[in-house]
Amino acid sequence: MSRDAVIALGRRVLRLESEALATAEARLGANFADAVALVAGARGRVIVSGVGKSGLIGRKIAATLTSTGTPAVFLHPADSVHGDLGIVGADDVAILISKSGETDELLGLLEHLTGLGVRLIAITGEGESSLARLSDLWLDGWVREEACPHDLAPTTSTTVALALGDALAVALLDAKGFRREDFARLHPGGALGRRLLTRVRDVMLREHLPILRSGDTMRHAIVLLAEKRGIALQLDRDDRLAGLMTAGDLTRMMEREEDVLSLSVDRVLTRAPKTARADELASAVVFRMEQHGIMAMPVVDDDGRVVGVVHLHDLMRARVQ
Repeated sequence: MSRDAVIALGRRVLRLESEALATAEARLGANFADAVALVAGARGRVIVSGVGKSGLIGRKIAATLTSTGTPAVFLHPADSVHGDLGIVGADDVAILISKSGETDELLGLLEHLTGLGVRLIAITGEGESSLARLSDLWLDGWVREEACPHDLAPTTSTTVALALGDALAVALLDAKGFRREDFARLHPGGALGRRLLTRVRDVMLREHLPILRSGDTMRHAIVLLAEKRGIALQLDRDDRLAGLMTAGDLTRMMEREEDVLSLSVDRVLTRAPKTARADELASAVVFRMEQHGIMAMPVVDDDGRVVGVVHLHDLMRARVQ
């Protein structure tokens, strides 16, 4: 097969799958809202099940639900008849996934779940299938054809099933008022948790701050810039931020002035600098600093009093970017 033919085949697969998703979007109806309400109102967990490729999709849906505030577990139909039904309770809701809706193992599990009083949601491409008819709700996973050239290997059908699971998870997230902070608490160990949990107060410097007062000399300011990582803050009598000077300001001044030491600090300060708050997300401050080319930023309280200084390098070391 030529290089161009390979590219054309890849594009065909992507086109068919995107068309299948567009069709699924158009066919999504009231049953979806009912499914969200059913899961949101359930006192137990979500039991997700499927066989083969549908089972792999089910595992991902269960993981997505759990990470977004809806406890879920994957149950393989074969394992269910060998003791694993013990994880199921009458307050649970089950999501059963099958393209045909006639998978024998899944229908066997459906019978057991029904006997336990579990409410059932089917994701299948056949609305008249046994799975759809025997479930409480049916989510339409119909596709015109698989992307496989022989219309056999699950491709577009599994993509649609996965997208319906994601749609459920996101709708449930919204219905439950699940916040960024809730998400972070469920992901404390990785980069995402750091981004969502780390606040400026966790990284900022609080002591020995580079403070200038009105009337201080440029000599004093230059010493502070050298010793305090390129930033000096002028405070008023109430410790409110009155101005700021950086190493960059000093460099630009030296290019214009012959005798920098003779200048007044008050003449060269930035009077309305960018600031941060201690309770801000550190990742948001990183974005703002990078956007404006800032290496260090004063941290102020609600009254404008300086409570710290945060450096971009410290934020980067905390891995919150």
